[in-house]
Amino acid sequence: MSPAVARTAWIPGVRGVLFDVDGTLLDNDRPIPGAPGTLERLRARGISFRLTTNTSRRPRSAIAAVLRSGGFAVEDREILAPCVLARRLILGSGRTRVAFLLPAAAREDFEGVVEDEERPDWVVVGDIGRDFTWERLNRAYRWIQGGARLLALHKNRVWDNGVDGVVLDAGPFVGALEYATGRTAELVGKPARPFFDLALADLGLPAGEVMVVGDDLEADCRGGAAAGCRTALVLSGKTERADAESAPIRPDLVLDSVADLRE
Repeated sequence: MSPAVARTAWIPGVRGVLFDVDGTLLDNDRPIPGAPGTLERLRARGISFRLTTNTSRRPRSAIAAVLRSGGFAVEDREILAPCVLARRLILGSGRTRVAFLLPAAAREDFEGVVEDEERPDWVVVGDIGRDFTWERLNRAYRWIQGGARLLALHKNRVWDNGVDGVVLDAGPFVGALEYATGRTAELVGKPARPFFDLALADLGLPAGEVMVVGDDLEADCRGGAAAGCRTALVLSGKTERADAESAPIRPDLVLDSVADLRE
């Protein structure tokens, strides 16, 4: 059975927290009630945290600005997004020519990377929404067939864009390119292990002393548990109570909201 939904809870021995953003701290860019206060309490108690997100629609500076406007006292460096890890991977490879399937604004996080749509070394795929046209995907297919490596910032299936409701995310289009080319994408977003390794290194804590808090059973709970972290599911985002009770994934805690996370 899944853990019962707790009113308030904490896991003894936890010294650091990795918070998801959308659905956990923010609801369509509005702060979830009590969420800013949760971060304030943790900071006052000396508990380290980082904010993790799979978004590829905007740079982390813009994410930080939205959070600060909602009352969260956070710095840009405390936000970890797939673009951060992707940039490190690309620069570390020595092959820095990239073709982007990524919004122009999000490319801010790729300083030092060379955009090249003639002979790219990498095809980086994020969420470009309605710009996932046949023409764009076919060009990406040809780049990959020409030797470019396929790099997926995440493989989320769907997301709620706040306008049209739940819509296709980048994952289905990454899957289409994998199927067409016969290549497997290198994944850098949650639930990929390298993403959590980066976050743990940034916190400077062992996995067993870190709790991953999010609204996504797969990306947050399964990914966090696979990295050795404790996990807490919040029901303020994409996961409903009934889904949590029937899912094979068993988080350590289930909470109505991140505001219920208290020592």
